[in-house]
Amino acid sequence: MDRLILLRHGKAERESVSGDDFDRKLTHRGVRESAAAAAHLADLGLVPDLVLVSPAARTRETWAAAQESFPGAAWRVEPSLYHAEERVVRKLAEDAGETSRVVMVVGHNPGLQELVIRLLNEGSAPSPLIARAHAMFPTATAAVFLFDATGRPAYDGLFFPRG
Repeated sequence: MDRLILLRHGKAERESVSGDDFDRKLTHRGVRESAAAAAHLADLGLVPDLVLVSPAARTRETWAAAQESFPGAAWRVEPSLYHAEERVVRKLAEDAGETSRVVMVVGHNPGLQELVIRLLNEGSAPSPLIARAHAMFPTATAAVFLFDATGRPAYDGLFFPRG
């Protein structure tokens, strides 16, 4: 894997009709923000080869909104991404990166935010950037990292939803 894109799902409803967190859907704002985040990434040339998507309704809807910006990307629902810890997210991405150069994960906090902070620390990112990622990683935020031949991460972008 040369590049990893971590995309947090868009803004979701507070409660689902079923009452189950897994079934929470995106709000209209969440759909717009997810599509806008993907379009922004694509405009910057940050396009995944493979996308791993948590099975929750809000992450599948985030990918549905984003998919138009990445028409050539292969994707799959990855059941173990639902509320996965950062180490699980990283392992899934690394495994996928054995056959894909650019991997995107569409998932949840706190796992995504924790992985962002870990990768920033490992890549010796400036402390103000690490503090910013610690302070906030709202819905529809994307973090991008490059990886060298030894697997060492380097910060390549942190993109917050607009407006």
